[in-house]
Order: sequence, then C-alpha cells, then structure tokens
Amino acid sequence: MKRTRLSDEIAEKIKNLVLEGAWVRGQRLPAERELADSFGVSRPSLREAIRSLVATGLLHTHHGGGTYVAETVGASFRDPLQQVLFNNPDAQRDLLEFRYMLEGTCSYYAALRATAADRTRLTQAFETLASYHDDPVGIEQSQEQSADAHFHLVIAEASHNAILLHTMRNTYEVLGSGVQVNFAGMYPDGHGVRGDLMKQHQALYLAIMEGRADDASDAAQSHIRFVQEVLLEMKAVQEREARSLRRGLML
Repeated sequence: MKRTRLSDEIAEKIKNLVLEGAWVRGQRLPAERELADSFGVSRPSLREAIRSLVATGLLHTHHGGGTYVAETVGASFRDPLQQVLFNNPDAQRDLLEFRYMLEGTCSYYAALRATAADRTRLTQAFETLASYHDDPVGIEQSQEQSADAHFHLVIAEASHNAILLHTMRNTYEVLGSGVQVNFAGMYPDGHGVRGDLMKQHQALYLAIMEGRADDASDAAQSHIRFVQEVLLEMKAVQEREARSLRRGLML
C-alpha cells in the first residue's frame, strides 16, 4: 500500500479549508510560519504542499508577497450568472427565484447543523444588521446592504454544505455587482418595509438558533416572497410615474 506523503496530507487540508469557505478567492493565506505551526508540520513540508497547489491552479504566489487563493476559484458558478445579470432585463426576478430555492435549503440545514461557533457568528451578524435598523442615522445604504448579505452568507456557512456555500457566495457577488439586496432605502420613509424586513430576519435567526429546520426554511422563503412582492409594487409605481411623465410631455 502506497504511503501518503506529509506534503500531500497538508495539501489536502488546505484544499478542504478553501472548499469549506475558510479562505475565499483572492484571500491571502496566513504567513508560512503561522500556517506551519497551526498544522503542526515543518516549513519545508508546507512549502512542498503549497507548490503542488500552485501547480494545480488553486493557489498562486507573489514573490515576497505571500500565497493567495486563486481569483478563478468559483468562476464556474459566477460567470454564467453574470451574463444573465448584464444581458437579461428580468435578472432581478430570476435571481430572487433562485434565492427562494437556495436560501430555504441553506436555512434548513443551518438549523440542523449549526455548531456553537456558527451560532456565535450568526448572532454577531444579526446584531450588526439590527443595529443598522435601530439607528439608521449616518448609515449608508451600502453598509446595511452588506450587513444583510453577510447575515445570509453566515447562514450558508452554518449549513456545512460546501456546494451551497460557494453557490451562495458567488450569487451574492453577482447581486453586489448590480442588483439590490436591500431595497428599503429606496422608499422616502421606508413604507414599513424596513420594519417588515427586520421582523423576517429575526424570525429566520430564531428558527436557526432554536434548531427548527422547517420553520427556518419557511422563514427564508417567506422573506424572499416579500422581497418579490415589494419589487413588483415598486416596478408598477415606476411604470405609472413614467406614463404620467409621457402624458405631461404631450400636453
């Protein structure tokens, strides 16, 4: 039986960390000494493992500047979705329909599988989002939008399903490119949307924290349905305003 080399074992650990989302594309890995200590291996064995992963394209190195996860990791998920986004006027609807399925599943498994560490991260993400809702003065919409996305991504991490996690991450990269995640700020006074969104996030958070898998899935999907309904309402309002403007030009 062929004996596995230590460098191969180290390479496998690094691959698993990338797969599990501990390190994401473009992220710099810890310093060589720190990484060797954390794995309990020698630096030469670590270097050999890194060289093998560089050869496969998973990692790349900058001379004197460290080792990074390749920028192309996850591109097979991301690039087709970007083409849909930029070429299809109905991309917002399509993405929400995709999120309805994906986030319901992520939330279901997060409720079943979340560890104590996952629950701590989820609580931190929820409290950050809640703080923006409770004290919106001076908060830019992009900050709240990022907190919203982060909350949902932490849920995906807690699902402990690598495919769900990487699909979610790449979906949210597309969302960040040109599609709004949180649209409440588009209303002059929120029209109650901000409060409704917060209640939905809270229901989702509690269901996961309490291990209620079916309720978590239902909460996530109810949240997406609400987003869909509000976006349809917004579109109808914009169309009515556009018609009014056209009529005004004809008078």
